[in-house]
Amino acid sequence: MDSGVGETMSATRLLVLGVVRGQGRAHGYLVGRELLSWGAEHWANVKWGSIYHALKQLTKEGKLRAGAEPGDSAPGRTVYELTGEGEAEFLRLLRDALSSADHRPDVLGAGLAMLPALPRAEAIALLRHRLDELEATLGRLSAMLDRSRARETPPHVPELYGLWVDTARGGAEWTRRLIGRLEAGAYAMAGEEGAAFGAGAWSGTGCATAGSGTG
Repeated sequence: MDSGVGETMSATRLLVLGVVRGQGRAHGYLVGRELLSWGAEHWANVKWGSIYHALKQLTKEGKLRAGAEPGDSAPGRTVYELTGEGEAEFLRLLRDALSSADHRPDVLGAGLAMLPALPRAEAIALLRHRLDELEATLGRLSAMLDRSRARETPPHVPELYGLWVDTARGGAEWTRRLIGRLEAGAYAMAGEEGAAFGAGAWSGTGCATAGSGTG
């Protein structure tokens, strides 16, 4: 599988699992409407087709349970809920998205969208791991930049290494600021008063009020 395709699928899987988890039970239209209301089609390349594909694949893998909504006024509409395996997969994908510096922006974006699903201390620890990776990468790239300038290469080639250095430095600075905000008490995290990302925390919106649609 192409790594870029795999990263996009990971982002979509994380977001779909997160929305179903937050709703408790959700049909495909509700999942898609929620994600598109966040603008996820722009920062995570989420599309209606990829949402329904993820729902079917996650159900096939046993991470979602599919069934009919009791008293559903839209016959044929499938409602999904997390299984124990789905909860484990959601947390695995979330932790990986936040802790690794190697992911594409859509995976990090999906992790950030679900950030409050974690306890504060765990989120900070994961981001510190990401920061450590970024700082190590920055050191390696800075050395590569220095070596490229010393070699007999076309004079514009070091610009590539300079781009990578600036990108890693910017990522490290942003991660450091986010850690500081979390340490200062920003956002209601899992287990805290006002937390809105626990399992079933969005169920008040209800599948039945999400509008019409199938799947």
